[in-house]
Amino acid sequence: MVVNSQVQYFLARFTGERRHVVEMWFGRAGRYLGMIREVLRSQGLPEDLAFTVMIESGFNPLAVSRAGAKGLWQFMASTARRYGLRVDQWVDERFDPERSTVAAAAYLRDLYEQFGSWVLAQAAYNAGEVKMARAIRATRSTDFWTIAGTGWLRRETREFVPQILAATMIGREPSRYGFDVGERPTIEYESLPVAPSTDFRRLSAATGIPTDTLRSLNPALIRSVTPPGSPYEIRIPGGSRATVLAALAPPARPAVARTSSHVVRASGGADIHVVRPRDTLSAIAKRYGVSVEDMVRWNGLESQDRIRPGDRLRVADLRVSAARDGVR
Repeated sequence: MVVNSQVQYFLARFTGERRHVVEMWFGRAGRYLGMIREVLRSQGLPEDLAFTVMIESGFNPLAVSRAGAKGLWQFMASTARRYGLRVDQWVDERFDPERSTVAAAAYLRDLYEQFGSWVLAQAAYNAGEVKMARAIRATRSTDFWTIAGTGWLRRETREFVPQILAATMIGREPSRYGFDVGERPTIEYESLPVAPSTDFRRLSAATGIPTDTLRSLNPALIRSVTPPGSPYEIRIPGGSRATVLAALAPPARPAVARTSSHVVRASGGADIHVVRPRDTLSAIAKRYGVSVEDMVRWNGLESQDRIRPGDRLRVADLRVSAARDGVR
Protein backbone atom coordinates (compact mmCIF):
# COMPACT_ATOMS: atom_id res chain seq x y z
CA MET A 1 0.00 0.00 0.00
CA VAL A 2 1.73 3.15 -1.25
CA VAL A 3 1.00 6.23 0.87
CA ASN A 4 2.76 9.16 -0.75
CA SER A 5 1.89 12.85 -1.05
CA GLN A 6 -0.67 12.25 -3.82
CA VAL A 7 -2.49 9.62 -1.76
CA GLN A 8 -2.34 11.82 1.33
CA TYR A 9 -3.83 14.70 -0.66
CA PHE A 10 -6.94 12.71 -1.56
CA LEU A 11 -7.16 11.13 1.89
CA ALA A 12 -7.35 14.64 3.37
CA ARG A 13 -9.87 15.69 0.75
CA PHE A 14 -12.11 12.64 1.26
CA THR A 15 -12.12 13.15 5.05
CA GLY A 16 -12.46 16.93 4.77
CA GLU A 17 -14.18 19.01 2.12
CA ARG A 18 -15.65 16.01 0.27
CA ARG A 19 -16.68 14.06 3.36
CA HIS A 20 -20.40 14.40 2.54
CA VAL A 21 -19.81 12.84 -0.90
CA VAL A 22 -17.76 9.97 0.53
CA GLU A 23 -20.47 9.37 3.15
CA MET A 24 -22.97 9.00 0.30
CA TRP A 25 -20.64 6.57 -1.46
CA PHE A 26 -20.29 4.44 1.66
CA GLY A 27 -24.06 4.59 2.14
CA ARG A 28 -24.48 2.87 -1.23
CA ALA A 29 -21.50 0.57 -0.70
CA GLY A 30 -23.25 -1.43 2.01
CA ARG A 31 -25.52 -3.02 -0.57
CA TYR A 32 -22.80 -4.08 -3.02
CA LEU A 33 -19.47 -4.32 -1.19
CA GLY A 34 -20.02 -7.83 0.14
CA MET A 35 -21.01 -9.18 -3.28
CA ILE A 36 -18.05 -7.47 -5.01
CA ARG A 37 -15.55 -8.80 -2.47
CA GLU A 38 -16.98 -12.30 -2.82
CA VAL A 39 -16.64 -12.21 -6.62
CA LEU A 40 -13.07 -10.91 -6.39
CA ARG A 41 -12.19 -13.54 -3.79
CA SER A 42 -13.67 -16.32 -5.93
CA GLN A 43 -11.50 -15.16 -8.84
CA GLY A 44 -8.37 -15.07 -6.68
CA LEU A 45 -8.08 -11.28 -6.85
CA PRO A 46 -7.35 -8.80 -4.02
CA GLU A 47 -10.57 -7.77 -2.30
CA ASP A 48 -9.32 -4.18 -2.04
CA LEU A 49 -9.97 -3.85 -5.78
CA ALA A 50 -13.60 -3.32 -4.72
CA PHE A 51 -12.75 0.30 -3.95
CA THR A 52 -12.09 0.88 -7.64
CA VAL A 53 -15.90 1.07 -7.84
CA MET A 54 -15.97 3.93 -5.33
CA ILE A 55 -13.93 6.13 -7.65
CA GLU A 56 -15.50 4.84 -10.85
CA SER A 57 -19.17 5.25 -9.93
CA GLY A 58 -19.54 6.02 -6.23
CA PHE A 59 -21.23 2.58 -5.94
CA ASN A 60 -24.10 3.80 -8.12
CA PRO A 61 -25.16 0.86 -10.37
CA LEU A 62 -27.04 3.19 -12.72
CA ALA A 63 -24.20 5.70 -13.18
CA VAL A 64 -23.64 7.01 -16.72
CA SER A 65 -20.60 9.08 -17.66
CA ARG A 66 -20.42 11.81 -20.28
CA ALA A 67 -18.36 9.45 -22.42
CA GLY A 68 -21.04 6.75 -22.27
CA ALA A 69 -19.47 4.46 -19.67
CA LYS A 70 -22.20 2.80 -17.58
CA GLY A 71 -22.84 0.89 -14.39
CA LEU A 72 -20.90 0.22 -11.19
CA TRP A 73 -17.72 -0.48 -13.11
CA GLN A 74 -18.22 2.16 -15.83
CA PHE A 75 -17.76 -0.15 -18.78
CA MET A 76 -17.72 1.21 -22.30
CA ALA A 77 -19.93 -0.87 -24.58
CA SER A 78 -17.08 -2.39 -26.61
CA THR A 79 -15.17 -3.57 -23.52
CA ALA A 80 -18.35 -4.85 -21.90
CA ARG A 81 -19.14 -7.01 -24.93
CA ARG A 82 -15.55 -8.26 -25.03
CA TYR A 83 -15.98 -9.56 -21.48
CA GLY A 84 -19.29 -11.28 -22.07
CA LEU A 85 -21.85 -8.61 -21.16
CA ARG A 86 -24.89 -8.20 -23.38
CA VAL A 87 -25.39 -4.64 -24.61
CA ASP A 88 -28.16 -3.94 -27.15
CA GLN A 89 -31.47 -2.11 -27.49
CA TRP A 90 -33.20 -4.46 -25.03
CA VAL A 91 -30.53 -5.47 -22.53
CA ASP A 92 -27.58 -3.61 -21.03
CA GLU A 93 -25.83 -5.85 -18.53
CA ARG A 94 -23.45 -3.06 -17.55
CA PHE A 95 -26.29 -2.03 -15.21
CA ASP A 96 -26.39 -5.49 -13.59
CA PRO A 97 -24.15 -5.25 -10.48
CA GLU A 98 -23.30 -8.95 -10.27
CA ARG A 99 -22.72 -9.65 -13.97
CA SER A 100 -20.70 -6.48 -14.46
CA THR A 101 -18.57 -7.33 -11.40
CA VAL A 102 -17.74 -10.76 -12.85
CA ALA A 103 -16.75 -9.06 -16.12
CA ALA A 104 -14.68 -6.41 -14.31
CA ALA A 105 -12.83 -9.09 -12.34
CA ALA A 106 -11.88 -10.84 -15.59
CA TYR A 107 -10.77 -7.53 -17.14
CA LEU A 108 -8.65 -6.56 -14.13
CA ARG A 109 -7.04 -9.99 -14.07
CA ASP A 110 -6.09 -9.64 -17.74
CA LEU A 111 -4.69 -6.16 -17.13
CA TYR A 112 -2.61 -7.44 -14.21
CA GLU A 113 -1.24 -10.25 -16.36
CA GLN A 114 -0.35 -7.73 -19.06
CA PHE A 115 1.24 -5.03 -16.87
CA GLY A 116 2.49 -6.96 -13.84
CA SER A 117 1.15 -4.74 -11.05
CA TRP A 118 -2.27 -3.84 -9.68
CA VAL A 119 -1.47 -0.12 -9.72
CA LEU A 120 -0.72 -0.26 -13.45
CA ALA A 121 -3.75 -2.50 -13.98
CA GLN A 122 -6.00 0.09 -12.33
CA ALA A 123 -4.42 2.88 -14.35
CA ALA A 124 -5.01 0.87 -17.53
CA TYR A 125 -8.60 0.24 -16.44
CA ASN A 126 -9.12 3.99 -16.60
CA ALA A 127 -6.90 4.92 -19.53
CA GLY A 128 -7.23 1.77 -21.63
CA GLU A 129 -4.56 -0.86 -22.13
CA VAL A 130 -3.32 0.62 -25.42
CA LYS A 131 -2.63 4.05 -23.90
CA MET A 132 -1.02 2.49 -20.84
CA ALA A 133 1.27 0.32 -22.95
CA ARG A 134 2.23 3.35 -25.05
CA ALA A 135 3.08 5.35 -21.91
CA ILE A 136 5.25 2.51 -20.57
CA ARG A 137 7.15 2.25 -23.86
CA ALA A 138 7.62 6.01 -24.10
CA THR A 139 8.89 6.44 -20.53
CA ARG A 140 10.73 3.09 -20.41
CA SER A 141 9.34 2.64 -16.90
CA THR A 142 6.92 0.24 -15.24
CA ASP A 143 6.55 2.43 -12.16
CA PHE A 144 3.19 4.17 -12.19
CA TRP A 145 4.40 7.16 -10.16
CA THR A 146 7.28 7.76 -12.54
CA ILE A 147 4.95 7.55 -15.53
CA ALA A 148 2.43 9.83 -13.81
CA GLY A 149 5.14 12.47 -13.49
CA THR A 150 5.37 12.73 -17.28
CA GLY A 151 2.85 13.97 -19.79
CA TRP A 152 1.95 10.54 -21.11
CA LEU A 153 -1.15 10.07 -18.95
CA ARG A 154 -4.20 12.27 -18.68
CA ARG A 155 -4.86 14.05 -15.42
CA GLU A 156 -7.90 11.83 -14.87
CA THR A 157 -5.71 8.71 -14.94
CA ARG A 158 -2.91 10.30 -12.89
CA GLU A 159 -5.44 11.06 -10.14
CA PHE A 160 -7.43 7.84 -10.52
CA VAL A 161 -4.90 5.58 -8.79
CA PRO A 162 -4.16 7.77 -5.72
CA GLN A 163 -7.90 8.28 -5.25
CA ILE A 164 -8.44 4.51 -5.20
CA LEU A 165 -5.61 4.07 -2.70
CA ALA A 166 -7.07 6.79 -0.46
CA ALA A 167 -10.52 5.17 -0.70
CA THR A 168 -8.96 1.80 0.14
CA MET A 169 -7.31 3.19 3.26
CA ILE A 170 -10.67 4.52 4.44
CA GLY A 171 -12.48 1.33 3.42
CA ARG A 172 -10.11 -0.85 5.43
CA GLU A 173 -10.75 1.12 8.62
CA PRO A 174 -13.85 3.28 8.05
CA SER A 175 -14.49 3.92 11.77
CA ARG A 176 -10.97 5.31 12.15
CA TYR A 177 -11.88 8.04 9.67
CA GLY A 178 -15.38 8.60 11.01
CA PHE A 179 -17.35 6.66 8.38
CA ASP A 180 -19.92 3.91 8.71
CA VAL A 181 -20.32 1.12 6.18
CA GLY A 182 -23.41 -0.68 7.38
CA GLU A 183 -24.57 -3.76 5.54
CA ARG A 184 -27.83 -3.00 3.78
CA PRO A 185 -30.31 -5.86 3.47
CA THR A 186 -30.79 -7.11 -0.07
CA ILE A 187 -33.87 -8.71 -1.54
CA GLU A 188 -33.61 -12.48 -1.71
CA TYR A 189 -34.30 -13.64 -5.21
CA GLU A 190 -34.48 -16.66 -7.45
CA SER A 191 -34.08 -16.92 -11.21
CA LEU A 192 -36.72 -18.07 -13.67
CA PRO A 193 -36.72 -18.25 -17.49
CA VAL A 194 -39.74 -16.51 -18.99
CA ALA A 195 -41.16 -16.14 -22.48
CA PRO A 196 -39.91 -13.49 -24.90
CA SER A 197 -41.45 -10.01 -24.53
CA THR A 198 -42.65 -10.55 -20.95
CA ASP A 199 -43.76 -7.11 -19.73
CA PHE A 200 -43.07 -6.32 -16.05
CA ARG A 201 -46.19 -4.15 -15.77
CA ARG A 202 -48.44 -7.01 -16.78
CA LEU A 203 -46.48 -9.46 -14.65
CA SER A 204 -46.86 -7.11 -11.69
CA ALA A 205 -50.61 -6.80 -12.24
CA ALA A 206 -50.97 -10.58 -12.41
CA THR A 207 -48.77 -11.43 -9.40
CA GLY A 208 -48.94 -8.43 -7.08
CA ILE A 209 -45.15 -8.08 -7.15
CA PRO A 210 -44.44 -4.32 -7.41
CA THR A 211 -43.10 -3.27 -10.79
CA ASP A 212 -40.31 -1.35 -9.03
CA THR A 213 -39.19 -4.56 -7.34
CA LEU A 214 -38.99 -6.40 -10.67
CA ARG A 215 -37.07 -3.49 -12.19
CA SER A 216 -34.69 -3.33 -9.23
CA LEU A 217 -33.93 -7.05 -9.49
CA ASN A 218 -33.47 -6.81 -13.28
CA PRO A 219 -31.75 -3.48 -13.96
CA ALA A 220 -30.25 -4.76 -17.21
CA LEU A 221 -33.67 -4.79 -18.90
CA ILE A 222 -33.77 -1.32 -20.42
CA ARG A 223 -37.49 -1.29 -21.23
CA SER A 224 -38.69 -3.44 -18.31
CA VAL A 225 -39.63 -6.01 -20.97
CA THR A 226 -37.71 -9.18 -21.75
CA PRO A 227 -36.18 -9.20 -25.23
CA PRO A 228 -38.06 -10.83 -28.13
CA GLY A 229 -36.90 -13.93 -29.91
CA SER A 230 -36.03 -16.35 -27.13
CA PRO A 231 -36.72 -17.02 -23.43
CA TYR A 232 -34.85 -14.78 -20.97
CA GLU A 233 -33.93 -15.52 -17.36
CA ILE A 234 -35.23 -12.93 -14.92
CA ARG A 235 -34.88 -12.54 -11.16
CA ILE A 236 -37.99 -12.64 -8.99
CA PRO A 237 -38.39 -12.23 -5.22
CA GLY A 238 -37.61 -15.38 -3.24
CA GLY A 239 -40.68 -17.54 -2.63
CA SER A 240 -42.67 -16.11 -5.55
CA ARG A 241 -41.86 -18.79 -8.11
CA ALA A 242 -45.22 -20.60 -7.92
CA THR A 243 -47.15 -17.33 -8.16
CA VAL A 244 -45.16 -16.17 -11.19
CA LEU A 245 -45.45 -19.53 -12.95
CA ALA A 246 -49.22 -19.50 -12.44
CA ALA A 247 -49.46 -15.96 -13.81
CA LEU A 248 -47.39 -16.84 -16.87
CA ALA A 249 -49.23 -20.06 -17.68
CA PRO A 250 -51.10 -19.71 -21.00
CA PRO A 251 -54.91 -19.64 -20.67
CA ALA A 252 -56.74 -22.78 -21.65
CA ARG A 253 -58.01 -22.45 -25.21
CA PRO A 254 -61.73 -23.13 -25.51
CA ALA A 255 -62.89 -25.97 -27.73
CA VAL A 256 -63.78 -24.77 -31.23
CA ALA A 257 -66.98 -26.09 -32.78
CA ARG A 258 -67.55 -26.47 -36.51
CA THR A 259 -70.55 -25.28 -38.52
CA SER A 260 -71.29 -24.50 -42.13
CA SER A 261 -73.20 -21.28 -41.43
CA HIS A 262 -71.56 -17.86 -41.38
CA VAL A 263 -72.97 -15.99 -38.35
CA VAL A 264 -74.85 -17.71 -35.51
CA ARG A 265 -76.20 -16.77 -32.11
CA ALA A 266 -74.64 -18.57 -29.15
CA SER A 267 -76.91 -19.92 -26.46
CA GLY A 268 -75.69 -17.25 -24.07
CA GLY A 269 -76.60 -14.49 -26.53
CA ALA A 270 -73.05 -13.68 -27.63
CA ASP A 271 -72.31 -12.98 -31.30
CA ILE A 272 -70.31 -15.74 -32.96
CA HIS A 273 -68.52 -15.56 -36.31
CA VAL A 274 -67.79 -18.78 -38.12
CA VAL A 275 -64.52 -18.50 -39.95
CA ARG A 276 -64.65 -18.85 -43.74
CA PRO A 277 -61.77 -19.51 -46.16
CA ARG A 278 -59.48 -16.49 -46.53
CA ASP A 279 -60.85 -14.84 -43.35
CA THR A 280 -58.26 -13.08 -41.20
CA LEU A 281 -58.54 -11.75 -37.64
CA SER A 282 -58.08 -8.19 -38.82
CA ALA A 283 -60.76 -8.52 -41.51
CA ILE A 284 -63.23 -10.08 -39.06
CA ALA A 285 -62.52 -7.43 -36.43
CA LYS A 286 -63.07 -4.65 -38.98
CA ARG A 287 -66.35 -6.20 -40.08
CA TYR A 288 -67.77 -6.17 -36.56
CA GLY A 289 -66.19 -2.88 -35.48
CA VAL A 290 -64.00 -4.36 -32.78
CA SER A 291 -60.23 -4.54 -32.28
CA VAL A 292 -58.00 -7.50 -33.01
CA GLU A 293 -56.71 -7.30 -29.42
CA ASP A 294 -60.28 -7.70 -28.08
CA MET A 295 -60.91 -10.70 -30.30
CA VAL A 296 -57.68 -12.31 -29.16
CA ARG A 297 -58.72 -11.78 -25.53
CA TRP A 298 -62.35 -12.92 -25.93
CA ASN A 299 -61.29 -16.13 -27.66
CA GLY A 300 -58.28 -17.01 -25.51
CA LEU A 301 -55.95 -16.82 -28.48
CA GLU A 302 -52.28 -16.00 -28.73
CA SER A 303 -51.61 -13.14 -31.14
CA GLN A 304 -49.71 -15.49 -33.45
CA ASP A 305 -52.40 -18.23 -33.51
CA ARG A 306 -53.83 -19.09 -36.90
CA ILE A 307 -57.55 -19.32 -37.45
CA ARG A 308 -59.03 -21.98 -39.67
CA PRO A 309 -62.26 -22.26 -41.69
CA GLY A 310 -65.03 -23.52 -39.45
CA ASP A 311 -63.59 -21.99 -36.23
CA ARG A 312 -66.24 -20.20 -34.11
CA LEU A 313 -65.01 -16.86 -32.84
CA ARG A 314 -66.70 -14.51 -30.42
CA VAL A 315 -66.99 -11.05 -31.94
CA ALA A 316 -68.57 -9.28 -28.95
CA ASP A 317 -67.88 -8.98 -25.23
CA LEU A 318 -69.91 -11.60 -23.36
CA ARG A 319 -70.85 -9.04 -20.68
CA VAL A 320 -72.04 -6.49 -23.22
CA SER A 321 -74.00 -9.09 -25.19
CA ALA A 322 -75.64 -10.40 -22.04
CA ALA A 323 -76.63 -6.90 -20.97
CA ARG A 324 -78.00 -6.13 -24.44
CA ASP A 325 -80.05 -9.34 -24.57
CA GLY A 326 -81.40 -8.69 -21.11
CA VAL A 327 -82.80 -5.34 -22.24
CA ARG A 328 -84.52 -7.01 -25.12
